[in-house]
Amino acid sequence: MTHRTARRQFLKTAAAGASIILLPKGSALGYAANETVNLGIIGAGGMGAGNRQWFKRIASQPGGSNAIVALCDADRRTLEGSLGDHPGAKTYVDYRQMFEAENGLDAVMISTPDHHHYAASMMAIQRGIAVNTEKPLTHSVWEARQLAIAAKEHKVVTQMDNEGHATEGLRRCVEWVQAGVVGAIREVHIWTDRPIWPQGIAQRPAAKPLPQNVDWDLWIGPAPYREYHEHLHPFSWRGWWDFGTGALGDMGCHFWDSAVWGLKLGHPDTIEAVHEGNSNETGPHWSIVTYQFPARGDLPPVTVKWFDGRKSRQGTDGQVHFDTQNLPPHPADLEPNRKLPTNGSLFFGEKGTLLVADTSGLRLIPESKMKDFEQPAPFLPRVRDHKIEWLEAIRGGQPASSNFADYSSHLAEVVLLGNVAIRTGKKIEWDGQNLKARNCPEADQYIRREYRQGWEV
Repeated sequence: MTHRTARRQFLKTAAAGASIILLPKGSALGYAANETVNLGIIGAGGMGAGNRQWFKRIASQPGGSNAIVALCDADRRTLEGSLGDHPGAKTYVDYRQMFEAENGLDAVMISTPDHHHYAASMMAIQRGIAVNTEKPLTHSVWEARQLAIAAKEHKVVTQMDNEGHATEGLRRCVEWVQAGVVGAIREVHIWTDRPIWPQGIAQRPAAKPLPQNVDWDLWIGPAPYREYHEHLHPFSWRGWWDFGTGALGDMGCHFWDSAVWGLKLGHPDTIEAVHEGNSNETGPHWSIVTYQFPARGDLPPVTVKWFDGRKSRQGTDGQVHFDTQNLPPHPADLEPNRKLPTNGSLFFGEKGTLLVADTSGLRLIPESKMKDFEQPAPFLPRVRDHKIEWLEAIRGGQPASSNFADYSSHLAEVVLLGNVAIRTGKKIEWDGQNLKARNCPEADQYIRREYRQGWEV
C-alpha cells in the first residue's frame, strides 16, 4: 500500500467522524494543514475550464493547496489546450481509464455534461476518492439518491458545486427565513431566464459530420447512442433530455437552495407542470412547475412554484417569437414601477414578503420596510469559499455543507422531480421514501434511466 493510498484511507475515517476527530496537523498518516491534494479534472472545457483555473489560482493560498495531476475530456482539442495550463498533468479521453491508471488521486472535480455526472461520481466514491460534482449533481432522481447512499457507505468527502451555498447572502437568506423575519411561509416563487439554449425542438436534426477532435462514443457515454448533430457539443446539450436536464437542472440547485435549506423541505407530496413545447427530444420553451410540500414539525405546508423560459408572442412579421420572460405575477408588496430581477425568488410570509435577487440579494418589500429593519443575529457557520471548504474537508476538517450524504443529493432530487412532471404531463403523487410516482407508473423511466452497455456502475 502506497503512502498516498494509506493516507486516503485514513482520511475517509477521519472525515466520517469529523465532528469528534480532527486530523492532527503534520500527521504522518493524514494531511498536514497545507499538504497538496492531488486532483483529477473530469471535463476540462466549459465549466471545467473555470473550475481548473480556480484550483490553479488558489493552489498557493492557505487551505487551497492542490495539484492538478490528471485531465480528462472526450474532446482532444480541449485536452491539448488545457494541458498548457497544467504542465505535467496526464491526459485521458476516458475517465474509466483514468481511474484505473491514476492510483495517486486524492480527489476529482467533475464538470462534464449532466449525463456523465453519476457514473464519474460513483466511480470515484467506490474507489475512496473525494469528489466535487457540478450541479445538478445527477441526470435523474434515482442517481441522486444512490450517490447519497454510496457517500455514506464509503465515507468519502463529497460536495455538489452549487457555489452560492457558501456565500454570505444565501446564508443570510436562510437565517432571515428561519428567524421568522416575514413570519410563517406558505408560498415561494422561484424563477430563471433559462433556457438560453435551443429547446422546444420536436424533431432530431439531421446527422452532421463528426468533429475530428471529439471521441463521440465516449462523449455519449451512458446515454442512448445517436449520431452527432448541431446543438450538442460543446454547450447546447443542456436542452436535450438524453444528455441535459433543462432549465431546472441548470439553475434549480442554485435558486432552490435557500428554500430547501431555509424551510427544511423534505419530499414533496405532489408535483405538477404546465409548459409549452416539451417533446421526447428536448425540454419546453417555458414551464411552471408547482410543488406541494407537507408540514414539517411546526412549519406549515408550503407551495413552491418554479418559473422558467420565455413565452410566445405573434410578431408583426407573422412569426412566433419566444422573447417574453416567464415571470411570476407581480407581487402586491412590490412597487408598481419596480421590476422583478431576471433570476430570483419570493418568500411570502404571514408578516411580509422577502425578495431575493439571484441567490443573495435580499430585500424586504416594499423597500420602505428596509428603513428601520434590524437583521437577525447570524447563527449559521461561515466558510471562506465553497471549494476551499471541500479541500479542507478532504484534510479532515468538517464535512462540506453541500455534501451528498447530508444535503445536496436531496436538493438535486427535489429539483429534478420537476422534470419528471414536465415529461409525463401528469400531476405526480410522490412517494419520496421509495422513489415512486404512486399514480403514474410511466414516470419510472424518467426517475431511473437505462445505461448503455459498458457504462453500468
